[in-house]
Parts: sequence; structure tokens; C-alpha cells
Amino acid sequence: MKIRFMSGNAHKIAEVQRILAPAGVEIVPVSRKIEELQTEDVDRLVRDKLIKAFEVIGRPLFVEHTGLYLRGLNDLPAGLTQIFWDKLEADRFVNLVAGLGDMTVMAKTVLGYCDGREIRLFEGSIEGTVPPAPVGPRGFQWDCVFVPNGHTQTFAEMGEAKDEISMRRKALDHFAAYLQSVRGVK
Repeated sequence: MKIRFMSGNAHKIAEVQRILAPAGVEIVPVSRKIEELQTEDVDRLVRDKLIKAFEVIGRPLFVEHTGLYLRGLNDLPAGLTQIFWDKLEADRFVNLVAGLGDMTVMAKTVLGYCDGREIRLFEGSIEGTVPPAPVGPRGFQWDCVFVPNGHTQTFAEMGEAKDEISMRRKALDHFAAYLQSVRGVK
């Protein structure tokens, strides 16, 4: 089955393709960035992004938003993660978190799918910590500052091995199961 995924992030597109291919889902990338609603309410953000994307494409598609929830900041930045990251980047980010005295963080993906009749949301999350300094390649946003619980490497250091445990993987697994249940995808 082919399905459109709208994202302006080439790293996300590649990761989604790797994860969904074994489930029989072929991703048709729509490399376009949708202006996101600025809110910490991620479900609302994803719904808004999905409606805007559907208006552009007019066909079934999905979008996603992945954010960080810093325990020391009462779970901010959440839906504001991109703005937060763009302003701070890796080094300032870890310095800020170190100053909070609480290095725990949750990473959460909310995926929105619209088939033209209804909107469905799928979620995946993983707990972790922020290391004292960024580690690994810095090309995929905050992967260099997230160490999942039970591991010693950042997502950036893990490379594609991250695909097996990530929050995006969990959300995509829920999505693939849904597609299988309604469309017979194997």
C-alpha cells in the first residue's frame, strides 16, 4: 500500500520509510513544510497541521510531530520543541537542562492520519535523559542530546538502531496496525 507522508525533514522521511517498509507500507514523501500552530497542545498542533496538509494534497496522508518534555520545565517545550531547539541548539540546550537540576525527559511522537473522512491520531513515547554534553552527529535535531532509558548512547550515536526503540517507531507501529486492520495490509 502507498501512503503520503508530508514532512520537510529528510531525516524523518527516511526513518519513516525504513520503519514502515517491512509492514508493507510504501511511503510517498511529500517534502513540504507546513506552518505549525504554536501551542504546547500537541494533539491540537497535529490536527491543525494535518488539516492544512490535506487541504494542499486532497488525498489520504499523514503528518507527525515529535517533541521533548523536560521534567525540570514542567514538560515544556512539548509542541514548541522546534522553536525551542532552533533558538538554543545542542550546546545551549544541554546547559539549560543541566541548570534545571533534572535531566529526565520524555520524547513523544504524535502521528496524524486523514483519509478524507476522519482524522486519527497515534502516539508513541520513550523516557530518557539529557547527557552533560551533546554526543554524536548533530544533523537530526535533538538526537544528539537524548539517551533513552536502559541505553548508554544518544539516538544520534545509535544511528538506524534507534529505529527499533524510538517514540516514532512506537507511533508508526500503532499506525501500521490500524492500516492493517482497515485495509488488510500485511
